[in-house]
Amino acid sequence: MSGGGNHLPSPVEAVGRARRRRLRAAAYVVSAGVLALFLWCGSLFVVIWRFDGEPAKGLPAQSDVGIVLGASLWNDKPSPGLQERLDQAVSLYKANVFSRFIVTGGLDAGGAALTEAEGMRDYLRQRGVSASAIFIEPAATSTYENLKFSKAIMQAHGWHTAVIVTHQYHGSRSLDIAKALDYERPQVSVTDSKAMNMAYHRTREVLAYTKWLLQKWL
Repeated sequence: MSGGGNHLPSPVEAVGRARRRRLRAAAYVVSAGVLALFLWCGSLFVVIWRFDGEPAKGLPAQSDVGIVLGASLWNDKPSPGLQERLDQAVSLYKANVFSRFIVTGGLDAGGAALTEAEGMRDYLRQRGVSASAIFIEPAATSTYENLKFSKAIMQAHGWHTAVIVTHQYHGSRSLDIAKALDYERPQVSVTDSKAMNMAYHRTREVLAYTKWLLQKWL
C-alpha cells in the first residue's frame, strides 16, 4: 500500500521555486521604482510648467539690480533664446524696475571668442543701455554659479535686492537656487519663448532640477 504523505520537492524544484520568488520580488521592486520615478518627474514637470514668476502678476518691485542668466551665443552674438531674456530685461529697465544689469555666463564650448556675459553686454549696448549700467560676470558655467558669482558682485557694490531674468521653464529652479544662496527677497521675471522648443527644454529641466535638488539635499 502506498503512503499518502506530502510530496517533498526535489532539489531542482526547490531551486526553481526560489528563483521564481526572487524574480517576482525583483519585478515588484523595479515596478515600484518606475512608478516612483514617473510620479517624481510628473510632479516636477507640473512645478516647472506652472511657474509664472515671482511675483506672478505685474511688475517686480523696484530692485538694486537685474541679473540676466546666460545662455548660448551664436557666432559670438546672443542666440534667439538669449535675446528673449535680454529683451525682457530691457523692458524692466525701461520700466524703472532696476537701473543696472549683471549679465552672467562664461565661455561656451566649441571655441567661442566671447563669453556669454560679454555677448550679452554688447547686445544691451546696441539697445541703448549705458556701459556704466552693465556689470559682467564672465566665469559661470551653471545656473548655480550664475547666481553665486552674481551675488558676490552685488555684495562688493553694496546692493541687496535683485530681479533674476530668465525663461519661464527655468524660473522655478532659479528662484529655489537664489533662496538657497540667501538672496534677500529674490524676484524672478520670466519670459515665454517663441524661439525655443519648450517641450524639450521643460523635459530637460526636470533632469536639471532633480540634479539641483540632490545637490542641495546631499
